[in-house]
Amino acid sequence: MGATDTTKSARSHARAQAGQVAEAMPMIPASESPWTPDGVEPRSMTWAETVPGGGYTAKVLARGTRLRLVDLTGRGCASVLLYRADAPWERLNAADTLKVPWQAYLGLGHPLLSDQGRLLATVVADSSGRHDAFCGVSTLAGNKAKYGAGEAWSASPAGRELLLVAAAKQGLEPRDVAPCVSFFHGVAVEEDGSLRSTGTAGPGACVDLLLHLPVIVLLATAAHPLDPSPEHRPGPVRALAWDAWEELNTAWNEEPEYLRAVENTEDAWTAAHPREPRPTERTRA
Repeated sequence: MGATDTTKSARSHARAQAGQVAEAMPMIPASESPWTPDGVEPRSMTWAETVPGGGYTAKVLARGTRLRLVDLTGRGCASVLLYRADAPWERLNAADTLKVPWQAYLGLGHPLLSDQGRLLATVVADSSGRHDAFCGVSTLAGNKAKYGAGEAWSASPAGRELLLVAAAKQGLEPRDVAPCVSFFHGVAVEEDGSLRSTGTAGPGACVDLLLHLPVIVLLATAAHPLDPSPEHRPGPVRALAWDAWEELNTAWNEEPEYLRAVENTEDAWTAAHPREPRPTERTRA
């Protein structure tokens, strides 16, 4: 007979797991996370989670939050979707995120724009330089052809299947899962228009996003669609978030398209929250 063959023994077994720490799990409360970044007050932490390769997660984060993603092993690929938490029909538009700032490659100062011309987030730190907003995420059909399976519960889950599960847990539907951006696996456009994988930057690479609106973050860690490996072996990605409201005062980008997106964002937020403190005069990053 096993340790869970009766209700009583199952309860005892479950309660014995209290306090156990796994390699991949959320830390609750985040203020007690051992991964708190240097210079960040533990009490300001709002999210600390390690997502295993082939996993997914979702989190609602406040305006003025700084979100750091870390590629722990050099095999990470963090496919991310953002939705405005107070109006989830407004979401990340990958096409406008490239088109509006006239820059096809994500990097420092790059805006992540909504489908209504507002700024959901800005890339405010980047030690990777290997990102992608062209390819979207792996699909069930693609993973079945490449790895033999692609269901969310399989050994080689497709990124879209994982994002569908994460979205459902936030009240979102399949039609809401649009093209995403992916961090830590780069893609370059060749002269003939073809897309080429540039791989990752290695273990420890990180990217920071400053959130300009409250957002629902969906994150999947499946292999990139152009991953050259014949095996599905994506690495874990760590998500860390903390309150950084004062950083909304920083001018992370001085291009006119970026500044217009900031104006659109602040106008919408002020109209809905007239008594909330506004960012003061912005200083250059």
